[in-house]
Amino acid sequence: MTTDLVAAVDIGGTKIAGALVTGEGELLHRVQRPTPAKESASDVLRAVTEVVTSLVRTRDWSRVRALGIGSAGPLDARLGTVSPVNIPGWREFPLVEGVRKTVGELPVSLVGDGAAIAAGEHWIGAARGRSNALCMVVSTGVGGGLIVGDRLYPGPTGNAAHIGHISVDFNGDRCPCGGRGCVERIASGTNIARYALAAGWRPAEPAGDATAAGVAVSAAAGDPIALEAFDRSARALAAGIAATATLVELETVVVGGGVSQSGAVLFDPLRRALGEYATLPYVRGIDVLPAQLGTDAGLVGAAAVCWTAPDTFLPQGEAGN
Repeated sequence: MTTDLVAAVDIGGTKIAGALVTGEGELLHRVQRPTPAKESASDVLRAVTEVVTSLVRTRDWSRVRALGIGSAGPLDARLGTVSPVNIPGWREFPLVEGVRKTVGELPVSLVGDGAAIAAGEHWIGAARGRSNALCMVVSTGVGGGLIVGDRLYPGPTGNAAHIGHISVDFNGDRCPCGGRGCVERIASGTNIARYALAAGWRPAEPAGDATAAGVAVSAAAGDPIALEAFDRSARALAAGIAATATLVELETVVVGGGVSQSGAVLFDPLRRALGEYATLPYVRGIDVLPAQLGTDAGLVGAAAVCWTAPDTFLPQGEAGN
């Protein structure tokens, strides 16, 4: 039996997903559990273990050559630890060590969820064929990953391009990360809804959707408060993108995550604002594209890290040797 699959796990603030992934990006044996984010560290690990165990029990597990894990961050890929902002129970939590109790000595690669999405979109998505790209997820939080010189650049600890925690308003609200005026604190779906509700917006129906998706519906219908909430989000994203492009000379920005499903309500003001902020000759004209992998981006990306960088297939502790 050939070893022609990798296992992938995507850990976020609301769900933990897993699948086996082929070399063409096809997902097999999907499994998903809710993230018990407000519970204990052991409860969150138990949910991850359930997902991994479900994959181990599939008939194709013998074909698996490595496990890729994309996790909300920050994290330390060198140590195999994670401290996701949206999972309070995990602080410097030894995730790779915990998972290895289920997968044994199978090589494990740990990356931030933003880096995973970048790897996936560059492998078979919207950034395919682009040498320098920023791939973002705008959802409950805001994350990102960088492609530099046609390769994923996760940084020494796996946190490079964590664009959600670039400060774009030095007088802004305090962010859960400890900073102030972060992109995430303005532009995430949670904060789009928070801003709109505080400004007086309400769903069209009493029992309507009070999340960013509901705000997007109202914005598409011309509601001025909803439009302002998305314009504010777009400006924060554009400021973060422009700062990143100034440093690394981007040619493409790919935006995914639940908020990106708002379509023109987000992308039109984002492109306008980027035109205002990215004005130096070498950062003008950046392509802003919607992600192609949808809700599969994290899983495909976690697998892509294994498929496209096989030299990272190392048991914990060997990567730094």
